[in-house]
Amino acid sequence: MITAVAVVLPARDEAPSIPGCLHAIRRSLRRLPVSVERTVVLVADRCTDDTADRARSSAEVVVSHAPLTIGELRDLGCRTALSRLTGHRASEVLLLNTDADSEVDQHWAARHLARAQHGGHATTGPAHLIGPPPGGPGAAARYRKLVETADREAGNVYGANLAVRADAYTAVGGFGRIATGEDHSLWRRLENAGYRLAQEPGALVRTSARLDGRAPGGLSALLRTLAVGSSPAMGGPT
Repeated sequence: MITAVAVVLPARDEAPSIPGCLHAIRRSLRRLPVSVERTVVLVADRCTDDTADRARSSAEVVVSHAPLTIGELRDLGCRTALSRLTGHRASEVLLLNTDADSEVDQHWAARHLARAQHGGHATTGPAHLIGPPPGGPGAAARYRKLVETADREAGNVYGANLAVRADAYTAVGGFGRIATGEDHSLWRRLENAGYRLAQEPGALVRTSARLDGRAPGGLSALLRTLAVGSSPAMGGPT
């Protein structure tokens, strides 16, 4: 039984998008049962703007001044969240991960929670772009083909839309010191350890189609490649 939910998101110079991001998270969390405790943790990664100040009214803000990998930033947020939920066993806490340039659907938290309440250890859902990808119709077609192929073969895994029960997360070592692909690494280790994993198409996140993303090798890097006309193998946006 899940008794607490934590939403964790890293952010670096995301002042323009953070109000909408946190508003969407709050809206989604309001659909959870009142008995479920919830917390939101934003990890401000070496921000030079007022991202942290804008977030403080809606989230607990952890400021990181050290150059950490994206995996370490997500782990810092998860550790902080768990330290605020000490009245719950790890098996009772669901860690929801998203990104600061994304907006979760109003049913996002409830859909992930339902999977966990039925015995799932981790779920991921779709990440749709906010607007068409840069590069015109050709880039859009290439993106759709990559996503459809990945979904058909194994299902996509996105750091912007990933839920994992805290006991499973801890058992496999969390995200780890990984600079890119931290979502896929965690998912593979959970799968190899025999945890119950699922795709939840009803837990939707909409994410930015910008080309200047913060994470190396993430969605922005993929969109830049597609914009110039090539079709790389898709490991999945981060």
